[in-house]
Amino acid sequence: MHFLPENIDDYAVKHSQEEPELLQKLTRETWQKVLAPRMLSGHFQGRVLSMISKLVNPKNILEIGTYTGYSALCLAEGMKKDGVLHTIDINEELFDLQRKYFEMSDFGTNIKQHIGDAVQIIPTIDLKFDLVFIDADKRNYPKYLEIIVSRMNSGGIILSDNVLWSGKVVEPLKEDDLDTKAILEYNTSLNTHPLLETVLLPIRDGLTISRVK
Repeated sequence: MHFLPENIDDYAVKHSQEEPELLQKLTRETWQKVLAPRMLSGHFQGRVLSMISKLVNPKNILEIGTYTGYSALCLAEGMKKDGVLHTIDINEELFDLQRKYFEMSDFGTNIKQHIGDAVQIIPTIDLKFDLVFIDADKRNYPKYLEIIVSRMNSGGIILSDNVLWSGKVVEPLKEDDLDTKAILEYNTSLNTHPLLETVLLPIRDGLTISRVK
């Protein structure tokens, strides 16, 4: 997932904003207690998400893929005081851990958790979004895009994680690799969609920023 030389990557991290103490605690607990801790956004990408959110200053945020809540807390840093962040995850076992850290933050009452299939849940949220972060099951990325574009405010931002997919996007596609196939389709859709302006950043495993016209 790291495409830069390690020393350059380390330099970039050291010369970026420090990770808040609460997120450090969440990182430690995730690594101690939860399967697949590498799914965390982590210090560097978390600060990128925070910075983008602060630039957008969104009122309504949608996150698809909560995991342990790290990225939600980063995105909430830029949210308006009366804003709301809706975050969706399929794994109900992580609900209490997420809520614990949401309540320890300044954003507990502004973060709404949803458990279940995002494809089914998103249409039930009666809001237009200013900022969306997609970091969930890759096979459904194209479906998520189809659902959310019409639910975005003009000028809204869609952030998409893992769009380089450990470099598999530039390797020969295997017949049974449905995740990579979905990411390739998704990346093409982002770049050719008539309502989007898109730039793909080679940050960690790839982060795409798409602006709704």
